[in-house]
Amino acid sequence: MKKILPAILTLMVLNQCHSGARSSELLNEIFKNYYQQSLELFPLAATALGDNRFNDTLPNDLDTAYTQKLVRFYSSYHNRLSEIDPSQLNREQHLSYELLRWELEINLEAIQFSDSIALILQGPAVQCNVFPINQFWSLQLTMGQLAGGTSFQPFKTPNDYWNWLKRTRDYLNWLRAAEQQMRRGMQTGYVLPKAIVVKMIPQIESFCQEPIEEHVFYHPIRSLPGEWDSDVRMQITQAYAACIHQEVLPAYVTLLGFLRNEYLPACRESAGIGQLPGGDKMYQFLIKYYTTTRMTADEIFELGEAEVERITGEMNQVKDQMGYAGDLPDFFGYIRSNPALKPFSDPDQVLAYYHNIHQRMEPGLTTLFSKVPKTSFEIRRTESFMEKTASAGYSPGSLDGTRPGIFYVPIPDVRNYTIFTSECLFLHEAIPGHHYQIALQQENKVLPEFQRQIWYNAFGEGWALYCESLGTELGLYTDPYQYFGMLSNEMHRAIRLVVDVGIHHKGWSREEAIAYSLQHEALPEDQVIAEVERYMSGPAQALSYKIGQLKIRELRNRAERQLGDKFDVKAFHALLLESGCLPLVLLEQKVTDWIDEILVN
Repeated sequence: MKKILPAILTLMVLNQCHSGARSSELLNEIFKNYYQQSLELFPLAATALGDNRFNDTLPNDLDTAYTQKLVRFYSSYHNRLSEIDPSQLNREQHLSYELLRWELEINLEAIQFSDSIALILQGPAVQCNVFPINQFWSLQLTMGQLAGGTSFQPFKTPNDYWNWLKRTRDYLNWLRAAEQQMRRGMQTGYVLPKAIVVKMIPQIESFCQEPIEEHVFYHPIRSLPGEWDSDVRMQITQAYAACIHQEVLPAYVTLLGFLRNEYLPACRESAGIGQLPGGDKMYQFLIKYYTTTRMTADEIFELGEAEVERITGEMNQVKDQMGYAGDLPDFFGYIRSNPALKPFSDPDQVLAYYHNIHQRMEPGLTTLFSKVPKTSFEIRRTESFMEKTASAGYSPGSLDGTRPGIFYVPIPDVRNYTIFTSECLFLHEAIPGHHYQIALQQENKVLPEFQRQIWYNAFGEGWALYCESLGTELGLYTDPYQYFGMLSNEMHRAIRLVVDVGIHHKGWSREEAIAYSLQHEALPEDQVIAEVERYMSGPAQALSYKIGQLKIRELRNRAERQLGDKFDVKAFHALLLESGCLPLVLLEQKVTDWIDEILVN
């Protein structure tokens, strides 16, 4: 018996090893197949990642058949994950396993809302049905950017040009479906707030302008390579002109007439979705979707009020140190009107200002980061058709790094462009915020392919807002106005917790939300209005920034406190970024395990 027992134990260990290997192989196969199928389902995302196989297609994600296809897709992979024994996986595989399970479950839950209730979601997971278009983020804005020929849709070969023409026709089918869905919303009472549609109409109107040669969809023709065969150039030019004249312009003119004459008069005066049937339930789901937490609307509202009070105290201290005798609202007015903070007369000066910020902070990056992206980085002005309502933003580079990450700056009125939040804005939208986080995630080939491109607002925007607090460590914020600007940006995100919940859960009007924001932050009134209308368009999305930042700051404080001299900020930042975007619950567990390992060793 004594001789048999070691043999049995050895056999058990070998069986466990084989079982673990089988689980690992099966999981890797699931990851690979899931990613490849998702690219086909979401061809626009594939193009953005630099995968050009589906550049000529755009599915009608407003169609029931497409939604059913998504349900089958997510359900099948959820079932396949149940075949895996997670106890047989190593730590990295287990994290990826839990990440994919979260992704599948949150998207299946989202689809449950998408038809019965007018769901509003940003991203490719599921398209809202009766609210398909808004002024801030929806397909017509993305397609407008792509049509200009300077975004991620390639225009390098004749085939690229023909691909875009095919995708454009799919998009025009989507536009017609969007109008049908909005008519359906009119019949059931699910319509947008009137203030949102008022801002949408000029955007759509800009796509109705002639002559054709000045239309944004004609812009790629201006960049036709001169070395191409003249017949090819002529065929493409004629095809684009005909498509714009016969298809694009009529589609937009029809949509514009519908919005002006039928939809706008039917729009609601209320601001939030909580006042729609089932709206409270929908809003609570959107909180979960965007924050990746189980927090309630009331908990977030209370947290927001506490953060507004805390940051107000810090702002008062800075104001007093600057020698301003008035109260904080007066100081906001002083900042809004201070001509010294609006020094530009030409848009190129704004872009040059951000390049200067980049140069000044770059040497300090080596003190905080051990890894930097290989993907290049550019600063560009936002396209004219959308910059009146757009915020500054970041467009990721391609997976292979051949297309740069781009920091887009809207400059609708250069003489009123204020600079006091410019340093923190650069840290957030560009470096080390979105550019470092997204580029490092995409470049990390150790991760499963699906994990290299996944996005969660709470992590991605939380990281970017956390990066705003790194300015002093990076040699910025030496100007007290810029430091006050950082506090103002943090206040802006804290205000969102109050205002977003106020609009969508507590029944606040648009005007109440604007008044609260103006009372507590220094943004000009026109920007405050644009922000409030953004929250009206995308319930709960704006909550993710502050919720994510607070969690990341909490985890850093915990690590510094528990590790003491063993804490390494470079290692902490590498830990946060190495796995890409994670739901906050998985991020917290990852950091907790890291701390425990260091303490044990």
